[in-house]
Amino acid sequence: MSIRCFARVALAATALLAAGAASAAPKVVAGPGADPQCFKPWDASTTHLQWPAKTGPYRVALVNGFVGNTWRIQMIQTAKAYVEKPDIKPLVKDFKVVSTGTDAAAQLGAIEDFINQGFDAIVTIAVSPTGFDRVIRAANRANVVLVPFDNVLDTKEVMQVNEDQHEMGRMHGRWLVEHVGKSGTLLEVRGIAGNSVDRDRHIGFREIVEAPGTSFKIVEVVGNWDDGAAQKAVADALAVHGKFDGLYVQGGTTGAVRALMDAGHPLVPVSGEAENGFRKLIAEHKDKGLKGLSVGQSPGMVTVAIKAALTALQGKPMPQLISMPIPSESYKTLEAGKNYWPDLTDNFFTANAIPTCGVDITGTEIMAQTKEDRK
Repeated sequence: MSIRCFARVALAATALLAAGAASAAPKVVAGPGADPQCFKPWDASTTHLQWPAKTGPYRVALVNGFVGNTWRIQMIQTAKAYVEKPDIKPLVKDFKVVSTGTDAAAQLGAIEDFINQGFDAIVTIAVSPTGFDRVIRAANRANVVLVPFDNVLDTKEVMQVNEDQHEMGRMHGRWLVEHVGKSGTLLEVRGIAGNSVDRDRHIGFREIVEAPGTSFKIVEVVGNWDDGAAQKAVADALAVHGKFDGLYVQGGTTGAVRALMDAGHPLVPVSGEAENGFRKLIAEHKDKGLKGLSVGQSPGMVTVAIKAALTALQGKPMPQLISMPIPSESYKTLEAGKNYWPDLTDNFFTANAIPTCGVDITGTEIMAQTKEDRK
């Protein structure tokens, strides 16, 4: 056989192999999917996907991006605790964790590396909502279940897990309008630029506070969902603008409230995240004017992403987009030992239990885990 003929045969064989591998991609199937109480479809239009069944136990990787705040650290600790649970451990042969920072190329490279190593499932918090087409195709060719969660992708090609970030922003906006009124000066403390979570919460919030009939002045700063960064951003904003009638803080709310106190600013309504420190401050100072709404983006979401991946690997139909409930508490509902913990650190995130999925990892179990990558 000539070299030219051999090359044509090799190319044809490669094309056949690629076609066969591509057929391993998930197929669209009719619902309902597995365990609809846990894996709730986003809405009535949500499609369902089904992967070819694999025999376990499975190799699972968590590819995190940014790791510079306590939510991400607790998320990693929660994932490590979850795969050690008696009902999950027999399903997981190998669990790896890597954090790649805010560089999208580094995250994509890490995902491809785990695909090439033969991992069965990869859960990830996407650095960017776009640009993942290449790794989605690679995952499909290798029959790898890829599950973005929290910061998800602008695609319907993979299974994803999230709370409704747009609605969460609206919840914050509605609460502030209720407690501040329809006019005044608001400070909006945003998260990490470029993430879908920051974008969607911001859009939802602005829909409410910029709706007809309102006349707010809104000052916008970046707090990176981090107590230290948010505290500095709020302190700087106070130094420039003097006074605010209310705050919306996407994350780092404990630091934001401390900046108010350090500046001697009146305790105005603050709508923020589910940090334990924020809830402790609300409980301590609510009679002095600190009315607060604490809405949780649960670090426990990672457990649902892992559970969804393991379920999909068993060949069960799954919703393409899984909706998680949005846990919230206010200054009227806080109760020590139930929805905040005076004896735990300020940077502990309180919304971890997910009863609909049978997930209830204690704070002790979570905090006992290391925050480092597991390679």
